Amino acid sequence: MLSNDILNALKTYTANMTTGVTLALQTGDHPKRNELKEFLTQLCSVSDNLVLEERDAGLRSPITFALEVNGAYNGISFSGIPAGHEFNSLVLALLHSSGTALKLDDTLANLVKAIDDTLHFEVFISLSCHNCPDVVQSLNQFALLNDGISSEMIDGGLYPQLIDDRNIQGVPSVYLNGELFANGKIDTAQLVEKLIQRYPYIVDAGNKEQLPLQDVTVIGGGPAGVAAAIYAARKGLNVTMVADRIGGQVKDTVGIENLISVSKTTGTELTGNMLAHMNDYEITKKEHVSVANIEKPEAGSKAPKKLHLSSGEVIETRTIIVATGAKWRELGVPGEKENIGSGVAYCPHCDGPFFKGKDVAVIGGGNSGIEAALDLAGMVNHVTVFEFLPELKADRVLVEKAEAHDKITIIKNAATKEIVAENGKVVGLDYINRDTDEVVRQDLAGVFVQIGLVPNSSFMEGVVERTQHGEIKVDEKCQTSESGIFAAGDVTTVPYKQIVIAMGEGAKASLSAFDYLIRE
Repeated sequence: MLSNDILNALKTYTANMTTGVTLALQTGDHPKRNELKEFLTQLCSVSDNLVLEERDAGLRSPITFALEVNGAYNGISFSGIPAGHEFNSLVLALLHSSGTALKLDDTLANLVKAIDDTLHFEVFISLSCHNCPDVVQSLNQFALLNDGISSEMIDGGLYPQLIDDRNIQGVPSVYLNGELFANGKIDTAQLVEKLIQRYPYIVDAGNKEQLPLQDVTVIGGGPAGVAAAIYAARKGLNVTMVADRIGGQVKDTVGIENLISVSKTTGTELTGNMLAHMNDYEITKKEHVSVANIEKPEAGSKAPKKLHLSSGEVIETRTIIVATGAKWRELGVPGEKENIGSGVAYCPHCDGPFFKGKDVAVIGGGNSGIEAALDLAGMVNHVTVFEFLPELKADRVLVEKAEAHDKITIIKNAATKEIVAENGKVVGLDYINRDTDEVVRQDLAGVFVQIGLVPNSSFMEGVVERTQHGEIKVDEKCQTSESGIFAAGDVTTVPYKQIVIAMGEGAKASLSAFDYLIRE
């Protein structure tokens, strides 16, 4: 199952393990158990510090295994075969269990350690989901930080009855102590914020050691934010980046073929390269947190600006560069938010496998919508594309492919009215035929929304001027309406939301901030 190249790489990764880790595999019969046992046997062969034991450990099923250190369960378990995107989750769990440093900074680690309740997380995943590993890896780290926390990865494809019982139709789907905690695309920052909301007392436990006054604070870790941080650091400035995750929206992009000088890459690879480049410079990174609000000095004052973070920290800074990008735009119709993860989805690649053999809809006839339809057509029974306008907006080459596909139907001039659900699952969609004003019901099991992006700028309300669509207004130097606050990338009014453009705008914003600082 594991190639020689992977096994050799694992030998390198595990060479510095100082603490032994036991993989306790639950006994019993299951069609997939021999495959899992072979997988774990190969894995453990790379290091004397990895041991596989088969016994009745009281785990979920015969295809569940738990990690133990010094004879004790450390809170991490896997139900299924963590291959595909989840293989990294397993490898990291083993390394972190043996003492490799965790990715969370001290402030977030202290927040998690302060929780004094017993928490058991169940993370339902799909092995094809590229968002799921971030959630699994974050919760595994939480388990290692706090003895009262445990985390179990569950491959939904191997537990169909459990998936049906909980009406799960999207991943990742996170349950806490048996109740739904989060579903759909979610990152570490949002998990931490949810924990703070549930256990507000933990904020007092964070490390509130104040950073020195910063010259530039970059908000956002996508291409624009990374470019801004690097350019500022190269000028010798004190730079801090605040980001819910490094990579931003790019991290979710499967294939990238229009970044000049790089003929082909992936979002994951580009994110790794951007992080590596940032690590060449002294940039303070506050990852997995967000900015709650910004405190501006009084007009005419040269006092620094104050950023209040979701972790309770406060950063004082002379300039700010906002590069928070954008997120998927919602339809805003009844039945949408209520059924996210139960038939309403935004990531065809992640959630498409849950609709195998079923009929689904894609809302949106632009490039993303038609690409989603073509992607889904290889997994589901049939795809119906709904476009609001009389004609599709996608590139002609994509439209021709969709029109020629026998599993894709395109309905134009259609306004989505409501997403209909019964017993917790989507069963149909009501749309208005804009030619006749007739309301039509389309029976289906899932709705994939692909209608563009909305800027992540709500936290800037009242701080700088924005358009009616939420874009931050900037001039040719990326200066906003507020002196000393700059913005770059998809969050701004700059047209054409492309990676290469965002990088250029980030660099420009940083140079403008430097010019502002030397003149002030």
